Amino acid sequence: MKQLLITIAAVVSVCNGELNVFGDAGKDSSSPTKSTKGEWEYLDNGLIRIGVNKSRGACIGFFGDSKTKRNVLNHYDHGRFIQQSYYGDRDGSNWNGKPWRYNPIQGGSWQGKDARVLELRINKNNDSLYAKIEPRHWADGNPCPEAIMEQWITLEDSVANVRFKMTYRGKDHHMARHQEMPAVFVDAALKNLIYAHQGKLVRRIPEWPNELGNTSEDWIAYVDEKDWGIGIHTPGTSQFTCYRFKGNGQSGPHGSACSYVAPIQTLRLHQGKVIEYEFFLTLGSLKDIRRRFKSELAK
Repeated sequence: MKQLLITIAAVVSVCNGELNVFGDAGKDSSSPTKSTKGEWEYLDNGLIRIGVNKSRGACIGFFGDSKTKRNVLNHYDHGRFIQQSYYGDRDGSNWNGKPWRYNPIQGGSWQGKDARVLELRINKNNDSLYAKIEPRHWADGNPCPEAIMEQWITLEDSVANVRFKMTYRGKDHHMARHQEMPAVFVDAALKNLIYAHQGKLVRRIPEWPNELGNTSEDWIAYVDEKDWGIGIHTPGTSQFTCYRFKGNGQSGPHGSACSYVAPIQTLRLHQGKVIEYEFFLTLGSLKDIRRRFKSELAK
């Protein structure tokens, strides 16, 4: 049956500012340091290739086809990776002139201070990787040993399975806030955001700043004009936030322009809180992306 697509031009309104931290500012490449350097490690099963930057908290900064090795992700600065990033109450910190809040982030700070990789294990025989990270506060750059992060990556055919975990032992925060599950930054050349809503496929080109949306199948894709691109699936997470940042117009992995999306859940950070979830990444045609994610849901 022919797929039906709905084109959305209107901006989706965001919720109230106490809950929505993204309205303050997205990670919009205001960082003075680029993340083009660093040591990388890769997993490659002959179909897909995924890479982590060991100098940036073992964040995922490469995802592509094994043959072409085209990277569909953007890692312009420390904030732009597929990574863990959590939000608490305002704490007097300052991000480039903007009042900010408690924000441990896996890659490092906006001023270019790297997070610390505590442990990294790679098994290329079974295409798996484990990392343990001490993050940094995005705004003030201080280490956050109270928010230890872990990640597991495995490859199965054309799908990457990623599990994130954060164990929080810091002070209690008062407000529940939107949390990225995870933050995903994509090559700006993939500008069409597509997702399923009530059995129909919705197509839109996000603008700046953040817009909210809902998907009934818990996946989102950024694709090109031929409907080829990357899909992100976080089971049990239907709400998402998204934007496209134009920057200087340069696309690609190192470009200042990017396409961003993050499935979101509303959670409060408190002492002893453990946040753990898994998500899936895949590449291909829109038809293949949806089929693979339906197979994951059926498992």
